[in-house]
Amino acid sequence: MKISLTSYGAAREVTGSRHLLTVGGKRILIDCGFFQGKRKESEAKNREVPFDPASIDAAVLTHGHLDHCGGYPVLGKNGFKAPIFATAPTAEIAGIVMADCAHIQEGDARWLKKKAAKKGLPDPGIEPLYDHEDVPPIVKLMRPVRYGARTEILPGIFLTLTDAGHILGSAMAVFEIGDVRFGFSGDLGRCHMPILRDPQFPGQLDHFVCESTYGNRVHDEFATAENEVAEIVSESWKRGGKVLIPAFAIGRTQEIVWLLHRLVDEGRLPADIEIWVDSPMGMNVTEVFRKHPECYDEETKQAFTDHHENPFGFSQLRYVKDVMESKALSQSNKPAVVIASSGMCESGRICHHLAAQVGNPATTVMLVGYMAEHTLGRALAEKRPYVRIYGEEYAVKSRLKNMNAFSAHADSRETIDFMKPFDRSRLKNVFLVHGETPALEALREKVGATGVKQVTIVEPRTEYEV
Repeated sequence: MKISLTSYGAAREVTGSRHLLTVGGKRILIDCGFFQGKRKESEAKNREVPFDPASIDAAVLTHGHLDHCGGYPVLGKNGFKAPIFATAPTAEIAGIVMADCAHIQEGDARWLKKKAAKKGLPDPGIEPLYDHEDVPPIVKLMRPVRYGARTEILPGIFLTLTDAGHILGSAMAVFEIGDVRFGFSGDLGRCHMPILRDPQFPGQLDHFVCESTYGNRVHDEFATAENEVAEIVSESWKRGGKVLIPAFAIGRTQEIVWLLHRLVDEGRLPADIEIWVDSPMGMNVTEVFRKHPECYDEETKQAFTDHHENPFGFSQLRYVKDVMESKALSQSNKPAVVIASSGMCESGRICHHLAAQVGNPATTVMLVGYMAEHTLGRALAEKRPYVRIYGEEYAVKSRLKNMNAFSAHADSRETIDFMKPFDRSRLKNVFLVHGETPALEALREKVGATGVKQVTIVEPRTEYEV
């Protein structure tokens, strides 16, 4: 039986994960995410449907980040009706993420039209890729699967999801096709991180598709982040400035809140400091986190659930209720910590906070996640003197702090350690995806040095028969 792999996204790039596993005449889609980066280029990629959505027989969603789930409603508008297998937390989070994405697209389209009208320009003609009505049909296709449950998703094709340790509900997907075991890492998490369990080894595989986001880097230990965050927040407080933290609403926001809660408990932050989460999606996802304590690691259970009713709620923490409160917060110069999405600063409320504060020397922008090429977040991470926000140029005078200890992606060393248990006499090929070229090439060399027979950097839209 012919088995082949084709990647339509996250090949030689980090965003837009879309991988097609073809088994005989059956087609299985693993993830369908949004591309992020240069706006015109990304929008064109997100609008394109490079295969017939109606031809997909089954789909698997590894986790609920936008660059893995955001494209499903586009497929739905073009005939996609296949069941989507995912863990229950992933199904819940993906529904929130896709609805938020639709809301942002609708809002951005209205804002751009209004801006053009004010300048006497013609309607830019920008329409959302999908709206809020396109999301519920995709949510109805979700089929919750428990970790470790061997599920027959198509005749003779079995799926098992194992904990990837990346965000709540994230999973590695292992397909059993006769005697062949084919695994997808999704986004591979890290060991010894807060809240979640460590990644779980998926068992022996014949083929492994592995992400490579940090294939050429090694992260700082998370323990070092606690001291840095305490110092940054305390120093900014003394200067009378804000700390702006662009953060993904899923995972990163909850980690930051968890850490700040610990620092408050330990008396390491000013007692009267205000900490704001300005992300409607972040609020909703935090509720999903609260509903699924079974996904927490033992440290979190002991440190919080045994002593606090809610690890994501404490007296200094406030959740922004509406747009008017968000606007007032962005214009206020009162010292505070503001956690807002999106994580790469490409949309959402963080952009308005940055526009208001990036020129303020008392402000600190703390970057705690991966910033893809051509994003506003990457421009800030590279400490460029000027940045563009919603088409306007701003001089950057705020302090910029890059912190990689918060990354939810395994680094090169952690990825190699994760692969150590694989039987090299059985593992025929490791396919590398979800990385920029320097990271892919570095990881290919490192994986090859461990005795893997073949390490392949996946090229876009190239079919690999296995």
